[in-house]
Amino acid sequence: MLTKFETKSNRVKGLSFHSKRPWILASLHSGVIQLWDYRMGTLIDRFDEHDGPVRGVHFHKSQPLFVSGGDDYKIKVWNYKLHRCLFTLLGHLDYIRTVQFHHEYPWIVSASDDQTIRIWNWQSRTCISVLTGHNHYVMCASFHPKDDLVVSASLDQTVRVWDIGALRKKTVSPADDILRLSQMNTDFFGGVDAVVKYVLEGHDRGVNWASFHPTLPLIVSGADDRQVKIWRMNDTKAWEVDTLRGHMNNVSCVLFHSRQDIIVSNSEDKSIRVWDATKRTGLQTFRREHDRFWILSAHPEMNLLAAGHDSGMIVFKLERERPAFSVSGESLFYVKDRFLRTFEYSTQKDTQLIPIRRPGSNTLNQGPRTLSYSPTESALLVCSDVDGGSYELYIIPKDSYGRGDTVQDAKRGVGGSAVFVARNRFAVLEKSTNQVLVKNLKNEIVKKSVLPIPTDAIFYAGTGNLLCRSEDRVSIFDLQQRIVLGELQTSFVRYVVWSPDMESVALLSKHSIVIADKKLAHRCTLHETIRVKSGAWDDNGVFIYTTLTHIKYCLPNGDSGIIKTLDVPVYITKIYGSTIFCLERDGKNRPIIIDSTEYVFKLCLLRKRYDQVMSMIKNSELCGQAMIAYLQQKGFPQVALYFVKDERTRFNLALESGNIEKALESAKKIDEKDHWYRLGVEALRQGNAGIVEYAYQKTKNFERLSFHYLITGNLDKLSKMMKIAEVKNDVMGQFHDALYLGDVRERVKILENVGHLPLAYITASVHGLHDVTERLAGELGENIPSLPKGGKKASLLIPPNPVLRAGDWPLLMVSKGIFEGGLDNAGRGGGAAEEDYDEVADADWGEGLDIGDVDSLPNGDIRTVLDGDEDGAHEENDEEGGWDLEDLELPPDSETPKTANSNARSSVFVAPTPGMPVSQIWVQRSSLAAEHAAAGNFDTAMRLLSRQLGIKNFTPLKSQFTDLHMGSQTYLRAFTSAPVLSIAVERGWSEQASPNVRGPPALVFDFSHLDEKLKAGYKATTSGKFSEALRHFSTILHTIPLIVVETRREVDEVKELILVAKEYVLGLQIELKRRELKDNPIRQQELAAYFTHCNLQLPHTRLALLNAMTVCYKAQNLSTAANFARRLLETNPSNESQSKTARQVLQAAEKNMKDATQLNYDFRNPFVVCGATYVPIYRGQKDVICPYCSTHFVPAQQGQICTVCDLSVVGSDASGLLCSPSQVR
Repeated sequence: MLTKFETKSNRVKGLSFHSKRPWILASLHSGVIQLWDYRMGTLIDRFDEHDGPVRGVHFHKSQPLFVSGGDDYKIKVWNYKLHRCLFTLLGHLDYIRTVQFHHEYPWIVSASDDQTIRIWNWQSRTCISVLTGHNHYVMCASFHPKDDLVVSASLDQTVRVWDIGALRKKTVSPADDILRLSQMNTDFFGGVDAVVKYVLEGHDRGVNWASFHPTLPLIVSGADDRQVKIWRMNDTKAWEVDTLRGHMNNVSCVLFHSRQDIIVSNSEDKSIRVWDATKRTGLQTFRREHDRFWILSAHPEMNLLAAGHDSGMIVFKLERERPAFSVSGESLFYVKDRFLRTFEYSTQKDTQLIPIRRPGSNTLNQGPRTLSYSPTESALLVCSDVDGGSYELYIIPKDSYGRGDTVQDAKRGVGGSAVFVARNRFAVLEKSTNQVLVKNLKNEIVKKSVLPIPTDAIFYAGTGNLLCRSEDRVSIFDLQQRIVLGELQTSFVRYVVWSPDMESVALLSKHSIVIADKKLAHRCTLHETIRVKSGAWDDNGVFIYTTLTHIKYCLPNGDSGIIKTLDVPVYITKIYGSTIFCLERDGKNRPIIIDSTEYVFKLCLLRKRYDQVMSMIKNSELCGQAMIAYLQQKGFPQVALYFVKDERTRFNLALESGNIEKALESAKKIDEKDHWYRLGVEALRQGNAGIVEYAYQKTKNFERLSFHYLITGNLDKLSKMMKIAEVKNDVMGQFHDALYLGDVRERVKILENVGHLPLAYITASVHGLHDVTERLAGELGENIPSLPKGGKKASLLIPPNPVLRAGDWPLLMVSKGIFEGGLDNAGRGGGAAEEDYDEVADADWGEGLDIGDVDSLPNGDIRTVLDGDEDGAHEENDEEGGWDLEDLELPPDSETPKTANSNARSSVFVAPTPGMPVSQIWVQRSSLAAEHAAAGNFDTAMRLLSRQLGIKNFTPLKSQFTDLHMGSQTYLRAFTSAPVLSIAVERGWSEQASPNVRGPPALVFDFSHLDEKLKAGYKATTSGKFSEALRHFSTILHTIPLIVVETRREVDEVKELILVAKEYVLGLQIELKRRELKDNPIRQQELAAYFTHCNLQLPHTRLALLNAMTVCYKAQNLSTAANFARRLLETNPSNESQSKTARQVLQAAEKNMKDATQLNYDFRNPFVVCGATYVPIYRGQKDVICPYCSTHFVPAQQGQICTVCDLSVVGSDASGLLCSPSQVR
């Protein structure tokens, strides 16, 4: 059994396949009806209106309907498109067991526990016939697939066949009135619509199921007597043919298979049994552990079955349908109907070669699985699952082409799989010993090789090589040298397809495809939701594959797409250009013509064959949103431009590719405010002042326009803007323009006009306009505002005069790309785009300023406003009002930038593309935390440190992070109006280095600095400045995570330094803690003792021993003091006074070897000190470790911040210190 889909749910009582779509309905004991897509494995819908179990369900053959019947005595007809019940048919008086639509008429047949069968017309929604005769529950009823018959099974131990011919006649030929009257009478007095044709008696218990054969006059039934019976019928009678015994409990459902000559039954004995319908013997049994089976359903078109059980359902196939085939050169060899056949691709001629032995056993799934062909020897290996895996070797006689009737005795053998590995050698997998046997054509073993991985199948991988498959990986094994040439982890591989040049291989799994090279180096992986079926390589190196529903392609970079939709699954055998040769499931060869334009186009883009891309754009009909999206995503918006007719999309693509001219063209055609605004933003980014100005004029965005003139130093136009603001009565705009221009008199005038006399007075007096001040003082009278007497130095709001008028930014000159040149000519009729842009440039940048209706202006005719210019220099033309170009007097053409001359086709000016910031390059290239911090990417640096060293407390590292970041940049002042430029400082920079290759960042922390810190720490420890020493050693621990060294030897030194610093930090913390405890002598002695067990430098160890000896001696713990004295003397102290003191303590202790108090200290038992609680953790006791400084802690400290390094979480997982590029390589 090949399980295709399985669900877990309440008990399944009814099942129905959809005839066209991959759907199945399951009605549950809980009252829910589920609609599943068994191909995708998803629940599409659920229908929940029945009260109690739903025992019967059935899809209509052609309408979007299904019918259900349940224990609530209701039959419901549903529309699955509308997701609702259309109507309910009432009439049955007990549970409804089954419901079924008629294949042709608008009828439903239902069987019920009320001992009747009813036929309903679902269009008129009425019951048209009641079939009575059974005298117990009717368990099932169904229409005959062709004839006017109904079969029913009942617990009264009979199967009945009913003739409904009269009902059909009545429905089909509407009678005249007289006939209808007699019909009414028959309806009243017991009609003859349906009559019992046969009553089949033979079962000893109640019959649960009966069903017709799809084509033959046969019936099969299953009953509570555990038997399956086959019945035959003719026009006059029906009789029992045979009984199939084997089930151990009630048979719940039984049916004939639509495609094969078999019967399938299931039972409450938790098994599904398959029987040979002609031999009437059992073929196979499938069992479940705990679930009784209740229902079976067969797909009307396909080779699929479904079975419902106590905890769900399964959709399954009985046999594989994939034909075994092998491609060799121009020929295809395949097996069909127990014959080996060949198909010539060139002539499309199909020939029968030789008969293949039929498997002797009576089980299913024993047909050929794979073929392997050796063309030089005309030898063929046929592998099947007979006897747990076996092969047959056939030699095809030269003269048998076309005859195909010679039966030959094949050489046989047992093996998991067999493939040719050379001209006259084939390899057979022996699974039990995990070795390969190499045999010759006489079937004799030539060589044995043990395989490197546990292998369950072998595939050809080039002459002398095998591709070995295990559960989770594949490897290529060289049989000669007995070495592994390559290995790759994959999901379970089912098929292997090599490219014609044997350079690439596709590994096909159930739901994925892995593309690799001949050494199994991974190239890309594709995931599919629908099962992958087959594949082949085309001439361009594109892998074409099929799923259940589509033919698809996979490019070398992993991009994929759909080529064609399939009605039925096919298996690709060979690809010639745009013809795909496939094998169908019934063994027919079928050429499929495909359109390869899309994937060839994408391939050309990928391989940068732009000339081909060009010709394809010009000549093919490639277009559509998907292609545009693809081009955009792959960074070719400039190519996508030529596919698009829609101006809005063109505008977006032009902006994305930075093609400001194309964007301008589209913006003019669209002419919407939003598009002009976006054009202005992009033009500003590119520094194209002319287009910015044009776009702002188009959107009437006077504030931005004024500011634009200010920053480009265009004072003439700025003063024009001030006049426009005055005409428009825009006081704020006018005031801003006056402020930008530094025109104080104008500002005073504006303030005076709007009635802000005090502000006007202050402005005039501050700027020294005495005449205006006096006049305003007269008007204000008493209310003159007082000015503050400021001691601070004040400066006036006067903008600096522009030194130069800024034009467009300089553009890079590059040779025109193939797309720009060729496609412009092709698509746009030569230089149309340039002319378009010239027109804009020549247009004096002014047309857009239609300020509004003249009549609505407060000043009437605008000319009068402009005539009132201070010097009256302007003489206006005698035009009617309105803002025409002359009004603005924009600068002459020469100042407005134009695009490159249309003759200069060979080169073009472009805006430089923004480069990648150095900091981003540093981050992408490095997995060292220090380099991420230097790049300013603190977030990723913290994540790296957390992963590598388990660091969670970053507070101590804050200053180091900022120092690293500041130290890796230097800053240059630019000219006044530009911001400060930051420049990356690179490590190991030299003048010879290429300017395009970025080195790693320079780091302020160096390993040599830590050496100095270490010496300072030692010095402070010797002189007893413990707090200062602790600060030095802690700094070392806080700096090391952000150190970078070059060599592996230095990495080891860094790790050594961590241990040294850790020992000192722990020891010094213990000693400082001891000094705090004045009133606890026992704890003081313990801490002094633990200090001596820290791994310090020899002079410091001596001092610690001397200290501990003194403390214990004073507290009369003479035995412990003597131990310290002994250890001190073992170090041969150079200081004589230390030796002398130790000897004296030993002498005193020998007289009385006792301790006055018991200490938690056993020097004979090795221990480490807990870094938080300062208690000994003896060997064998459980502890947890800091992942960074490796200090030991008692288990209670798990998850706390380490007290020694103050950075990492105790007991957390970490990958280890990464401080050198050499570790990454």
